[in-house]
Amino acid sequence: MSIIEIKNLDFSYNGQFVLQNVNLSVKEQDFIAIIGPNGGGKTTLLKLILGLLYPDKGSIMVDGKPPRKASSNIGYVPQDVHMNLSFPITVIDVVLMGKLDSNKRWLRQASVNRKEAMEALECLEMADYANKKIGMLSGGQRQRVFIARAMVAKPKIYLLDEPTASIDTKGQGDFYRLLKKLNKDVTILVASHDLLVISRYVKSVACVNKRLYYHNNAEITGEILNKIYPCEVEEECPVELVAHTLPKVISGNKYTKI
Repeated sequence: MSIIEIKNLDFSYNGQFVLQNVNLSVKEQDFIAIIGPNGGGKTTLLKLILGLLYPDKGSIMVDGKPPRKASSNIGYVPQDVHMNLSFPITVIDVVLMGKLDSNKRWLRQASVNRKEAMEALECLEMADYANKKIGMLSGGQRQRVFIARAMVAKPKIYLLDEPTASIDTKGQGDFYRLLKKLNKDVTILVASHDLLVISRYVKSVACVNKRLYYHNNAEITGEILNKIYPCEVEEECPVELVAHTLPKVISGNKYTKI
């Protein structure tokens, strides 16, 4: 069953196409890596699914509803969480923000909310930091807190935009292993440029560069990479560059997992 359905979508900005004729059907409990060059439309696609942007043409349905009506089913972690790190707010208070209701402000079950927030932090191995100030944490620890904030809303879908941009290599591996664990219960879409790390954990790949090419497995062909990362004759083709970085080997024109 599809939890996200995108059909014939176009989106432009100042008259320039950002996304064109995008079609995507996301099954429940899929774990999709959204890859592509900077400016290719990855973040825009996530914002369209969230309902923060509206398509010029085509349609998006999330859990059978228009995006804005399905927002309570989506947990979103943007690439840059705009937060004043010197502001004296604790980790537990940040997570409790996930319990804010757009119509009722704070939900009234304070003790229940706090219990669920602590459970989310425990799941992310951050319970010991509950009373620390958010500004005292490392970039990787803060990302876990923001994931916990999304978790307490109990969404069906996680949308993450470059979630490991400020995390070291070891932390990236730990983070994606955590997402793989969470994927047993939720659908995950992760926009990332880091093929080396993410390809080991995802189930499928959506390559975005104005148009979208979807693969229902984590293998990426050289033909698709040529379409997504076009290069001039005098440049070294990214297909060859990726061959040196992905944990895969080329078999003909296809990357095969080692």
